[in-house]
Amino acid sequence: MLRYFFQVIENLLTTGILAALLFSMINKIGYNNSKKHALTGCAAGMAAALILAVLRRTTALINRGFFNSWILSFAILFGFVFIFFLWKTPQKCQKTKPPQGGAPRNNAARCYAIQDCVQSLLLAALMFYAMPTIFLYPTEFALPGESIFSTSSLFKFIGFIAGLLVVILSAAALYKTCETLSKKSLKILLTIALALTMCSQALVVAQFLLARRIIPMILWLFNLIIITANITFVFFCVMIAIGLSAALLAFISGLKPPSSELCSAAQSPVAKNPAALRKVKAALRVRRRWRAAAAGFVVSILAVTLVKDYTERETVLSPAEPMELAGDEILIPITQIEDGHLHRFAFTASGNTEMRFIVIKKNAAAYGVGLDACDICGPTGYYERKNEVICRLCDVVMNISTIGFKGGCNPVPLAYTLRDGFMVIEIINLENEKNRFK
Repeated sequence: MLRYFFQVIENLLTTGILAALLFSMINKIGYNNSKKHALTGCAAGMAAALILAVLRRTTALINRGFFNSWILSFAILFGFVFIFFLWKTPQKCQKTKPPQGGAPRNNAARCYAIQDCVQSLLLAALMFYAMPTIFLYPTEFALPGESIFSTSSLFKFIGFIAGLLVVILSAAALYKTCETLSKKSLKILLTIALALTMCSQALVVAQFLLARRIIPMILWLFNLIIITANITFVFFCVMIAIGLSAALLAFISGLKPPSSELCSAAQSPVAKNPAALRKVKAALRVRRRWRAAAAGFVVSILAVTLVKDYTERETVLSPAEPMELAGDEILIPITQIEDGHLHRFAFTASGNTEMRFIVIKKNAAAYGVGLDACDICGPTGYYERKNEVICRLCDVVMNISTIGFKGGCNPVPLAYTLRDGFMVIEIINLENEKNRFK
């Protein structure tokens, strides 16, 4: 469950932060149809991403690197043009900018139409790049041979939905918060976020071009790509820091008493109506709550990253326990394995191949015995946590009663017999499976 919760947040939160900043800026510099065009761009990008995800799942026609490179190339282009319009709006557009809620006039019409088109295409490209992976996650919930309605699939679905909710609510809170920022502050934050995103995107494109030998090998570029590939989490943290900066700026501005706004409202003609004054007060309360929510979302995500670091620490398998080799057999005392806990043993097969197998008592009359490997996850091993046996790779909890049987992520079964107070395992059975541990 936590795996998909973290993956959705890592893959989508940076796009959500950037989209929130973009929509906030659109509210400040656009005219009445700007937001509608931007939403259309988002919807178009998501629709294209869904089609791409289906094609990637059902056919072998889609080259992921090729498509990502083209999508990111267009996103970089639109990002540069958007930043140009953000800071260098043509003078004619500035002079003839229409009033709030009005339609553009004269030369301003062309300027704002181009700007609207660019920001819509930028949002479409961002969604087109980020969403295919998100759409494909549900297809991974059920392992081969496992029902989609299993407990494991349900937990994965819950984690997936929880991750989406965190991203959506966080982006919405940041969007509401940024409405209170000054245009200059929002411009600076948006420019930094876009520049950082474009640098990351440019390196992804360069990596594809270098791998395909489309551009000659450049040592400094190759080394830069290696460095950035190893610090992708740093990019994630920097984008969170940008969101935190926006929330903090809004929070600081919200510390000022709202009396000046209320006084202005009280001096206006509408203040003669008590309902209008209550509406102003309610609006101020809502703005303060959104600021607190935005700050809280960033703190929550930082906490999630710490929890992720803790939960994804590599699980160390318990050491192998002693056993007795007698000719072609392995002998394990029953008294050693009758406590109902997981026991791990190691055997060196021919060719110096080290193999592991596990034993656990299932009930009074049966034991679960299998290799410390499965057909799906390979020899990654199993460990015990709170009386549960768990696959170290996919974090699936085993049904202890099914250990010793084939299917799903169960350990590969290993035959055994009980004799004279010992569990007896034939060495030939281990030798036949040694290729699983190479």
